[in-house]
Amino acid sequence: MAALYAFAAGLVFGLGLLISGLADPARVLGFLDLAGLWNPTLAFVMGGAVLATSVGYALLRHRRASLSGELMRWPQATRLDARLAAGSLAFGVGWGLAGFCPGPA
Repeated sequence: MAALYAFAAGLVFGLGLLISGLADPARVLGFLDLAGLWNPTLAFVMGGAVLATSVGYALLRHRRASLSGELMRWPQATRLDARLAAGSLAFGVGWGLAGFCPGPA
C-alpha cells in the first residue's frame, strides 16, 4: 500500500510541475533571466508550493502515523553536508544543461 501512496504522490507532483510550466524550458529561462525579460510566474508557483507544504507540515507534525498506517519519520539532520550539496549541484547543472526540470522529465 505504501508503494501505491508513493506512486500517487509522485504522479501528482509530476503533473503539478507539468501544469505549472516547470517543464517548459522557455518559461524557466524567462524566470532565470533577471537582467532581461523576467517572467515572474514561476515565483508564484514556488510560493504556492512553499505555502501548501508549510500548512501540510503544520497539520501533520504531531501525528505519529501516516494515513497508510506507517510510522512518521521526520528528518533529523539540520546541517548541510557534502552529499546534499553535491545532489543539489547535480540537479541544477543537469537542469541547466538539458533545459528540462528533472522532476517532470
